[in-house]
Amino acid sequence: MKWLLFFLGFPFVTIAQNCDDMPDLNKEILALAEKKMSKKVGTGECWDLANYVLEETNAEWDEFEVYGALINYKTDCIYPGDVIQFEKIKLEWEEGDMTYYETMQHHTAIVYEVIDKNLLVLIHQNTGHHGKKVGTSEFRLDAIVKGEIFVYRPVAGN
Repeated sequence: MKWLLFFLGFPFVTIAQNCDDMPDLNKEILALAEKKMSKKVGTGECWDLANYVLEETNAEWDEFEVYGALINYKTDCIYPGDVIQFEKIKLEWEEGDMTYYETMQHHTAIVYEVIDKNLLVLIHQNTGHHGKKVGTSEFRLDAIVKGEIFVYRPVAGN
């Protein structure tokens, strides 16, 4: 079952489905992003990687920050190949007796792997870990204490 609402000209999608059914476009996007591992895409800005994979696959997007159909990441499946926009994010989590903090003011990344509903591996560039080259890092959805994330499902172009 699919319900479509419109958000900035792109559908907001709520999907009841099996999370094992990764969309074909997401597979293409992930394969292209993976080929850029350890390389700089464009000027090395975070959004350059998303721009590259969406343009190469002829996906529909607004060429700014609406990367397809906005999904509700709290209730819908997140797939590798989905694009995430981070806005003023603050993360806080504990491991053992240590508390960790991380911030992301304005960042764009692609989901590389879904470990579980709260733990993703991102593929992105312009990070503290990999600089202006493409690399991966973990992101904990359950560690968000401030800010917003927007998860977009790529939409096939005409």
